[in-house]
Amino acid sequence: MKRPTQQKQQPTNDAYVVLGFNDLGMHCMNQDFSQLCILPPFNSLHAQVIRRGREPRIVTSGVTVNYSIPNNTSSVQKTNFWQFAPQLFGVILPPDVGLTGHGLSGSMAPTGANDWAATGIPVTPIDDRGFLSPYNLAKVEVVSQGNVVATTRPVVPVSWEISCNVCHAPGMPGPMVDADILRKHDLKHNTSLLGNGPVLCASCHADPALGTPGVVGISTMSHAMHSSHANRMQPLAAMGVTNACYACHPGFQTNCQRDVHFAKGIYCIQCHGDMAAVGNPTRTPWVDEPTCAGCHQARQPEFDFEEPGKLFKESHGHGNVHCAACHGSPHAIGPALTFQDNIQAIEHQGHAGVINKCTVCHTTPPSPQFEHHRGD
Repeated sequence: MKRPTQQKQQPTNDAYVVLGFNDLGMHCMNQDFSQLCILPPFNSLHAQVIRRGREPRIVTSGVTVNYSIPNNTSSVQKTNFWQFAPQLFGVILPPDVGLTGHGLSGSMAPTGANDWAATGIPVTPIDDRGFLSPYNLAKVEVVSQGNVVATTRPVVPVSWEISCNVCHAPGMPGPMVDADILRKHDLKHNTSLLGNGPVLCASCHADPALGTPGVVGISTMSHAMHSSHANRMQPLAAMGVTNACYACHPGFQTNCQRDVHFAKGIYCIQCHGDMAAVGNPTRTPWVDEPTCAGCHQARQPEFDFEEPGKLFKESHGHGNVHCAACHGSPHAIGPALTFQDNIQAIEHQGHAGVINKCTVCHTTPPSPQFEHHRGD
């Protein structure tokens, strides 16, 4: 795959700077929706706009923040999601428009949490040339009085590498794999899913990722998936696969986890726990997640980490800047192993990794420098 063109470092005397980030570091979706839907195309992009100064100011109004994905401008020919969206979600969507009304380009809206966002972006991992492109580079532009005053290039990651075919109908095309899943579900749970139209798994199994309440008395999507498969991973071991998470999560081709932790030999289960732990029915999916403080607080007790009751992806730090704006998205925390995930930092400060060059936002280097305290 052709490496993206690297631009020169952005000038540090501009009036504004914008930092973009994805909320998860990797979004997953089905490739085919004719039989079932685990996850639709639904990406989220956030941006934090800062007015540079001796004391920088976060901007939440008075500008327009636009986004686009230059190498991925259409999805409707790459997936049959729009054909089956009425049966799965009860809505008829215009081509290339996602479930929240956002397309592959448009304007971001202020969230009320010091940033701007576009949710439900229906991007796929196939670019306009037909090549696999899971780490799509977005373009974010801040416009003030008709002029572009700041730009950045964050990653909008997506993969449909949900490798159910490792066990279900191996070697067969996607619809037959999904049919095998529904057939086995019908046999085990006395349901009648196969042959009755595409099935939205989250219609019965509550899924906070989609905001579906599920059916009372039926396990959540995360609990059902992880607990039912936790003791069925022997085929992976026979294949020599040591990371069982990659059987469903990206993946054998696409790296979901590609951050500084992975580079240091810290892998999925060391933060999230094994499949049985993730599938524990007492766990609240998408809420009971690992925190930075869980490991780093003991090593750096003088530092602040997540805000109380919040995860890394939601937390603010120095000057109310989002943690992810400087550190990078979850699973892609800098310096990342993927070239695309490092571009934003390189273009803003000249090197990969955490954005830690004060003059990215400050016109004059502050003294004393930031010591990772939220009140600084």
